[in-house]
Amino acid sequence: MKRTTIKISEELDTKLRHIAAQRDGTFSDVIREALELYANGKPGTRRPFLFEAAGASRDGNIASRIEEILAEEWSDPRRS
Repeated sequence: MKRTTIKISEELDTKLRHIAAQRDGTFSDVIREALELYANGKPGTRRPFLFEAAGASRDGNIASRIEEILAEEWSDPRRS
């Protein structure tokens, strides 16, 4: 196994360590799993939507902007 160093925010560090503690695992295990999921697109991970040109809209660009629009909607804390 290869060792590497990354820089992450304090907030992300706290979240990942909390996940590790909940699973009774290690911080490194959580990081490796997250990187594997990101790199390999395992089932259950979010992948980009391929909705372009799926429908018509009055302003004509919603179909081509669907991924951007959904990302904005899902990241809006007011919608939680």
